[in-house]
Amino acid sequence: MDLELTDKVFILTGAARGLGRATAEVLVAEGARVVVSGRSRDSLDSAVQALGERARGVVADNADPGTPAALMTAAHDAFGRLDGALISVGGPPKGAVTAISDEQWSSAFESVFLGAVRLCREIGRALGDGGSLALVLSSSVRVPLAEMAVSNGLRPGLAMVAKTLADELGPRGVRVNGLLPGRIATERVSELDASTGDEAAARAAAERTIPLGRYGDPAEFGRAAAFLLSPAASFLTGVMLPVDGGLLRAL
Repeated sequence: MDLELTDKVFILTGAARGLGRATAEVLVAEGARVVVSGRSRDSLDSAVQALGERARGVVADNADPGTPAALMTAAHDAFGRLDGALISVGGPPKGAVTAISDEQWSSAFESVFLGAVRLCREIGRALGDGGSLALVLSSSVRVPLAEMAVSNGLRPGLAMVAKTLADELGPRGVRVNGLLPGRIATERVSELDASTGDEAAARAAAERTIPLGRYGDPAEFGRAAAFLLSPAASFLTGVMLPVDGGLLRAL
C-alpha cells in the first residue's frame, strides 16, 4: 500500500526516543520529512543524525506556550509546508492517587494535558484540507493502570479533547485521531518494569496478559501511527486505536 507520504511534512513532539522516534523513522522511510522535538539537545541531535537529511530537530518543551509556533516555524523554514503532527509527551510520574502531590499533578497537567491541547489547537488551526493530527495516549484511556494515577486521570480527558477536536476540524478536512499503546518495548516501559525491583519478572507477568504473548516493537507502533497520519487513512477521524497486542478487552 502506498501511504502517499512522499514529501509530506510532519511535526513529532517528544520524538528523540521511544514511540515518537519510531514513528519518525517510518515516516522518513516512506518519503516524508519531519521536524522532531525533545528537551535534550544530545538525544535530539542523535535522533536527527540517524534520521538523515529529511529531519530537523528543535529543542522544545511541550509545556512551553511558545513551542507550537517554534515548531511550525521550523517546519515552514526547512521544508516550506506542514501536513500534520504526532503529539507525544514523556510519561507522567508513577504512583497512587494517595501518593501524588499537588505539585506533581500540576506539573503533569502542564506538560501532558495542557501542552498537548495547546499543540493540537495551534497546529490544527494552521492545517489545511488533508491535514492530520494524532495524539499518543495510553491504554489507560479505557482501563486504569496500577500505580499510574496521573496517566489514568489525564489521558482519558485528552482522548475526549481529541474526539471533540475531530468534530471541530472535520468540516475543514482535518483529521484528529488517538493511539493507545499498551506494553511496547521502549526505554520508558523498561524503566517502569525496573521500578518494581525485578524487571524480568514484571515483563513476564505483563506478557501473560497480552493475547499475542509479547511486548510490541516500537516499529510496530510507528507503522500504525504513520498509517493514521497518512492520506491512506483519509476517512478515519475521531478514532482511538489500540496498539497493544490485544491487551484491551473492551470493544
